[in-house]
Amino acid sequence: MSGHVPVLLDEVIDALAIRPGERHVDGTFGAGGYTRAMLAKGARVYAFDRDPGAIAAGRAIHDAELTLIERRFSEMEDALADVDALPVDGVTLDIGVSSMQFDQADRGFSVQADGPLDMRMEQAGMTAAEWLNSADEAEIADVIYRYGEERRSRRIARAIVAARPLERTLQLAAVVRKSVGFIAGKDKDPAVQVFQAIRIYLNRELDELTGGLEAAERVLAPGGRLAVVTFHSLEDRIVKQFLRDRSGQAPAGSRHLPAAKARRPSFEAVGKAVRPGARETAANPRARSATLRVARRTSAEAWSNKGEAA
Repeated sequence: MSGHVPVLLDEVIDALAIRPGERHVDGTFGAGGYTRAMLAKGARVYAFDRDPGAIAAGRAIHDAELTLIERRFSEMEDALADVDALPVDGVTLDIGVSSMQFDQADRGFSVQADGPLDMRMEQAGMTAAEWLNSADEAEIADVIYRYGEERRSRRIARAIVAARPLERTLQLAAVVRKSVGFIAGKDKDPAVQVFQAIRIYLNRELDELTGGLEAAERVLAPGGRLAVVTFHSLEDRIVKQFLRDRSGQAPAGSRHLPAAKARRPSFEAVGKAVRPGARETAANPRARSATLRVARRTSAEAWSNKGEAA
């Protein structure tokens, strides 16, 4: 676990501008890369992960300044209140599946290794196999189109239903590739988009991201930093729109910010979106689609109370 280096690590830590004694949230602990770097800067770290395996592995870090919390990051407000840690000086979110989860074939996230069709981040609830083998064709097509941005979703869904029951990752990947006439080395692998779609749907990842951004707004002290790393357009669109709205940059009358409900900006953007350089993408191909957005909390009241729509 200690050998894993998270994407844009230096850029995230620089953006957080950590001072010794500050309280920081690592909302997506994973293999602990950001957390270790925060601790090295002298921060008191509250590390969240919904994956019990990640939390168990994290106990190998023996540091009195680290608190591991096995909860979703959208629940950070209640969790931090429980340990008397409000407000905090920084919140970092690294969205999506961790490299550790991808590399464990038995978790079912990878299209390149054979394993059970699982894809559950919390290792509880409905598996990908259970959903694929019970959902109707229209529902499968809708999920693939909406969360995988795959225009051939109906053709793929039809092939999936015809091939049921599906139990293994490579089995599903083969069905998807065959359904669209995929040619290795020439075409973009459609199985990647389909796996992404199923994973996002099962784990409610986009809802979790929205909830996490709103929770970060409530827990950050004035001047506190928010750093969010995303890996595809669906995630980045949510973060970009949230920060645009909260910084008062949304066009008047948009559905996100009706003119009659304009409020004092709760965030101010810090710099432009950051993407990995050539050296990092060469060392870690998974980094090539990453985007980092950073914002600073203002003294304005949070736009929404817990449980309310923004």
